[in-house]
Amino acid sequence: TVSLRRTRLEGKEQSNFLKTLKDTGVRFLPNTSGCFSMKEIIAVSEMVREIFETNWIKLEAIGDDYTLFPDPVLLIESAKELIKRGFHVFPYTSPDIVVCQRLADAGCNILMPLAAPIGSGQGPVYLKDLERIRDRFPKHTLIVDAGIGRPSHAAQVMEMGYDAVLLNTAVAEAGNPSDMAHAFANAIHAGREAYLSGIVSAYDHGRASSPLIDQPFWHNKEYDDKRNESSAA
Repeated sequence: TVSLRRTRLEGKEQSNFLKTLKDTGVRFLPNTSGCFSMKEIIAVSEMVREIFETNWIKLEAIGDDYTLFPDPVLLIESAKELIKRGFHVFPYTSPDIVVCQRLADAGCNILMPLAAPIGSGQGPVYLKDLERIRDRFPKHTLIVDAGIGRPSHAAQVMEMGYDAVLLNTAVAEAGNPSDMAHAFANAIHAGREAYLSGIVSAYDHGRASSPLIDQPFWHNKEYDDKRNESSAA
């Protein structure tokens, strides 16, 4: 994913930058990071559609400078307008079931709830909310965006049935980014495979992992009671 709004390059330098991106052969998901109004969001979206020849757009509409949480009103209204203009919108949203429902009603087939504040590396602190969103939107593609810090965090949300994770800081600021990216890839595949395999339910008490039928030394309460009485005498 790439933000042209935050790329302050001009002239030949900008042309070389964009050419380098295109030459990778990777399909890009342009985003609206750095936009604070619908006018800016629409302008940037139209620009990146022309530059990258894609109608994909990751919609970011930040409403709080401290938490970097999205502005729900601007997010929903911008999603509606972009969809009218033919964009395939990937909305970055708070893990709020009502906001997610409004985005789905607007026509978003993909939802990208945050696991924790952007760049915090805290992991899925809104675990119950993420679970609720997965249960509510079984047919939507769900991508956890923001807050992932460790491969175990990625595996955890994939085990919940999420379709992907989007991350940056956890790899970019690692001691060895290449090895960390590989670790995340392994964790993501493991979490997805575990989900598809059917994860066992959790219980508050112990449960025998093997059947008790034909157990050679069956616990006999009546026998134990008589033995205890004999010992006491």
